[in-house]
Amino acid sequence: MSLETTYPTRWRRPPRMLRDRRWRFVVQGAVLAYLVLAMGSLDIEWSRVVEGLARGQRFVEGFLQPDFTSRWSDIRQGLIESLTMTLTATVVGVLISVPIGIGGARNLVPAPVYGICRTIIAVSRSLQEIIIAIFLVAMFGFGPLAGFVTLSFASIGFIAKLLADDIEEIDPRQVEAIRATGAGWWQVLHYAIQPQVMPRLIGLSLYRLDINFRESAVIGIVGAGGIGATLNTAIDRYEYDSAGAILLIVIVIVMLAEYGSSYLRRFLQ
Repeated sequence: MSLETTYPTRWRRPPRMLRDRRWRFVVQGAVLAYLVLAMGSLDIEWSRVVEGLARGQRFVEGFLQPDFTSRWSDIRQGLIESLTMTLTATVVGVLISVPIGIGGARNLVPAPVYGICRTIIAVSRSLQEIIIAIFLVAMFGFGPLAGFVTLSFASIGFIAKLLADDIEEIDPRQVEAIRATGAGWWQVLHYAIQPQVMPRLIGLSLYRLDINFRESAVIGIVGAGGIGATLNTAIDRYEYDSAGAILLIVIVIVMLAEYGSSYLRRFLQ
């Protein structure tokens, strides 16, 4: 008996959910009618669109002629806050995410521990960073503390979820081999699981570092510190050349982080 996998040589249409053509026309018409009604409910004022295009043109002109000097002290302070929040929040988020991710792996822990850790992950992932930042700004006031807590909380759900999924998908043969030697739970975790998930964890941490820096520019708009507050102030004052300079700095830093993380991931793998 041959064990070779055979693949189809011709494409076949997947089965249709609605075999009756009349029902397909009804569903398509309903979707089209919904889209038309949804577009009509937007209440678009074309005069405002024209005014917005004019403001957008001024912003593009300022972006093409960035001003790094007139507000450099504010830009530097906001940039330092963003980098500080990004680095510290990522480190704290990773340190908290590792035990939660381990507890969220079904193949490692009992069901009660699994349920608690998965609940923590679900709560962290259910709220967008900007919503968390609004609540924390109301609690702690304006400043980078609210941004640091926001990014740390968001990092927990992101890293712990993916780490738990990776642990559940590891090669079980290596775990069985370590357990066959009489190793305990901590030894299995150290010698069988860590080597398989560590490169992935480092890659996720670097990716989250990139995300946290970009999110620091967003949550700063609601008062959580960072370069986003400086950007919001520049836009409110119609200083589009300074806003363009801030955006260029953000783009350059994100590109450097992307290239650096890609090189580091290739080196570790």
